[in-house]
Amino acid sequence: MKPQPLFDKIDLHLIKVLHTVLSERSVSRAAIRLGMYQPAVSSALKRLRDISGDPLLVRSGAQMVPTEAGLRMLEPAAHILRSAETLFSDARGFEPATSEHTFSVAASDYLDPLFLPQLVARLKQLAPLCPIEIHSLSGQSDYRHQLAQGEVDVVIGNWPKPPQDLHLGRLFGDEVVCLVSHNHPAVRRGWTEADWLNAEHVAPMPTHPGARGVIDDHLDSLRLTRHISSRCAHFGLIPGMVASSLLVLTTGRQYCERFVGQLPVTILLPPIAFPRMMYYQLWHPRTQASSAGRWLREQIKSVAASLRKQP
Repeated sequence: MKPQPLFDKIDLHLIKVLHTVLSERSVSRAAIRLGMYQPAVSSALKRLRDISGDPLLVRSGAQMVPTEAGLRMLEPAAHILRSAETLFSDARGFEPATSEHTFSVAASDYLDPLFLPQLVARLKQLAPLCPIEIHSLSGQSDYRHQLAQGEVDVVIGNWPKPPQDLHLGRLFGDEVVCLVSHNHPAVRRGWTEADWLNAEHVAPMPTHPGARGVIDDHLDSLRLTRHISSRCAHFGLIPGMVASSLLVLTTGRQYCERFVGQLPVTILLPPIAFPRMMYYQLWHPRTQASSAGRWLREQIKSVAASLRKQP
């Protein structure tokens, strides 16, 4: 009997499992992301191992890591999935009311705290069948890699100098201000440049490897350094920290204004002039012509515009 060709043993579902398992480096996390039961993912992984003749994912200490063969398969698998998704969807055009396209967005929580909730609400209203994945930006994430691999469609955040190798859409600019407790001495007596630099500042952790942040990047250009006494990976928790301490948070006015009235905090202008903070959405050239990608970017832009008009 003629042996079954290797190509006939592979279907698109197996490619999707392969890419997800290798990306997540975990069968259990891959199962959650795929909406499958873990034994089904394990069974699919066994088939992939049999077909490839390679373990693909192996244990290293307490973690699972891809083998060399698995790493080589990651980008081709992503390319196959991207091609399959656009093969018919872009030819027909994106129909939000009936599409089941998965939208994946990575965003900094430096954004207006209403941004992501309103974006998700808008997407679920207009495209109710489309799954939505919201990813954070952290020091461990590489958003360029995520965009190139198709792990996310759009990255939203602020950068002193946006990367030149990605497409960019401006969302809004914002004035730099300081959020402090009602009890902070600067509320009563104001502050000089030296006062501000020597105050106890709270700052976020870097959003990606090598990131400095727009505040410290500008201070560095002036050959100035502020005293950062606290850092927090969860930006949304910082206003609460400010309210109960003498910490100073320096960021965009739109973000700070959401907490005035909710917490015992007030907004002060810094004694140093800062350029406006610019917020962008970034996407990879591979999704530039995608009808679903264009639709998503239009919704992001629309939500950003609506937030600028809200008090």
